[in-house]
Amino acid sequence: MAYDNNKPFEEKRNFEERRNTESLFSKRIKAGKRRTYFFDVRETRGSDYFITITESKKRFNDDGYDRHKMFIYKEDFNKFLAALTETIDFVKTDLMPDFDFDAFNHDDQDEFQPREFAEVENGNAVVAEAAAETLSTATSETVSFDVAADDTDVDAWKI
Repeated sequence: MAYDNNKPFEEKRNFEERRNTESLFSKRIKAGKRRTYFFDVRETRGSDYFITITESKKRFNDDGYDRHKMFIYKEDFNKFLAALTETIDFVKTDLMPDFDFDAFNHDDQDEFQPREFAEVENGNAVVAEAAAETLSTATSETVSFDVAADDTDVDAWKI
C-alpha cells in the first residue's frame, strides 16, 4: 500500500507540512501582466514524484488572485507531453503558420537585468543603458545595431 500507517504521527505531520509547501523543482513563467504559470515537482507520501501546473491570474476587482491547479502523475508524463506537443504544433503549423511565436521569448529578461530603454531611428535601434545611479564606476554608453527586416533572430540577444 502507498501509505505507511506505522509511521509516527509527528513524522506524518512533518511530511504533510513539507509536501504542501516545498517543491523539489520550480519554474515560473510570466504570461502578460495578469497571468503567471508555475511548474512544480513535488513528492508523494510513497516517495514518488508528480508535477503541478498552476495558473495564477490577478483579479481586476480586488487585490486577490484566482488559482487553477493541475496534477500530472508520472504514469501520464509521456502521454501529457505528447498531447501538449501535438496541440501546440497544430496551432503553430495549421492555424497560425505566419505568426512569429519566437517574438515572445524574451519575457524573463526584465526580471534579472536592469531595464534598457530603446528607440528606433531610421531602421537602427539605439539602446542606452539604464541609469547608473546604483553603480559607482558606471559610465553611460550607447550601442547601435541594425534591426533585421524580419524577427527571426529575436533570441540572438537573449542571454
